[in-house]
Amino acid sequence: MSRVTGPVCRLCRREGFKLFLKGRRCESEKCAVDRRNVPPGMNVNNRPKRLSDYGVHLREKQKAKRIYGVRERQFKRLFHMAERMKGNTGVNLLSILERRLDNVVDATGMSLSRSHARQLITHGHVAVNGRKVDIPSYMVRAGDVIAPVAKERARKLVADCLELNADKPVPNWLALDKEAASVRVNNLPAREDVRFQNIQEQFIVEICSK
Repeated sequence: MSRVTGPVCRLCRREGFKLFLKGRRCESEKCAVDRRNVPPGMNVNNRPKRLSDYGVHLREKQKAKRIYGVRERQFKRLFHMAERMKGNTGVNLLSILERRLDNVVDATGMSLSRSHARQLITHGHVAVNGRKVDIPSYMVRAGDVIAPVAKERARKLVADCLELNADKPVPNWLALDKEAASVRVNNLPAREDVRFQNIQEQFIVEICSK
């Protein structure tokens, strides 16, 4: 995803709930959604409160793109991949997004936020099955082991993040070994394993199928 140079809290306010783009800060009293839970922009009160059907569907797609940090082109490619898979297309799409390496690193507390997870990966601090992977969109598979590369600096960065995120819940499809600072993929994520349960994937399918 192209780098967001503006205030990311505006994205949360636009969607009306926390996207946790700033990690732990989103749980503090500094969260913009808690302090000012209105859409960004001028003359907010003069805007229509009711969205059209297209607007509701579009907001769901934008929500998913912003949560997982993917661009429109990437999102369309992943959607077509989900269409070719067996089963429900919407559930397949969410499973694919959950399996992104940057999402796994963020979900398990190995980073401070999703953007920090992307930075760790692109800078070569993360390995999958012992091999360095510097592609945030890399899709993990069942049985994969994600850990910092065999360098002291990388291990310290991940260990510090795990300590700060000690109380962060780990998704059921992942197994975190804090002592070894590694994560094992037990199985592929199901619909109930998706961290953001308020995503309505059917709306995404409907707007992307047009």
